[in-house]
Amino acid sequence: MDVKARVEIDIIILSYAQSDELRQVTENGIRSLVESEDPAKIQFNILVLESEKLLAPFQYEHSRTIYPGEAFGYHKFMNIGIRQTHAPYICLCNNDLIFHKGWATAILEPFTEYTDVSSASPVCSIHHPKMGFELYSGYRLGYKIREQIAGWCLFLKRELLQSIGSLDPNFNFWCADNDYANTLWMLNFTHILVTSSIVDHLENTTLHKQSAEKQLELTEKESVYYDKKWFPKMGEGWTEV
Repeated sequence: MDVKARVEIDIIILSYAQSDELRQVTENGIRSLVESEDPAKIQFNILVLESEKLLAPFQYEHSRTIYPGEAFGYHKFMNIGIRQTHAPYICLCNNDLIFHKGWATAILEPFTEYTDVSSASPVCSIHHPKMGFELYSGYRLGYKIREQIAGWCLFLKRELLQSIGSLDPNFNFWCADNDYANTLWMLNFTHILVTSSIVDHLENTTLHKQSAEKQLELTEKESVYYDKKWFPKMGEGWTEV
């Protein structure tokens, strides 16, 4: 990467701070993000979409915080964030992340080394070693969710969205990463896992605080629409590349 030119990255974070504990999760993630890189080399434009409207007009430090008026939808809210940002790179994030030093410098490298890389995910030092991915083991091409595609942190060129269009707003939570993976695979856009870029995922911190009924709505019910969309195109509808 050319360190002489400062790179601008839009960071879009979805948060649901129903409690002080969950607000702290978002704040910890933002703090680790800000401390992860030299601002003279990499500029983070942090936009938080906060679903807890009672928190308004609170603004997370180092960010711009907005409170969408409509009901939550993972892709719907990400699309709102995408429309309100402008940088050439976008990172779509859960709130329950911890960014390690130099993660962005590392994830940018393949985008400058290879012209055909459109999308990437950082490695999670908690999750990925259990899946057989060693840290600092190079770039891993593929489209499997929770493997090459870490749905909790997707890093992409903004120009990719000019080709694939907006994220499908029918996905409110579960299967959103599957839909993204299938879309890239069907349209032949390259996605890689960058094992030298480390962002740890604290695994469904917000989801586990929801009622059983709400968890069901955000998970199992999503697969019904997913199957309707992808089964005619791909059989089982899950990428295995």
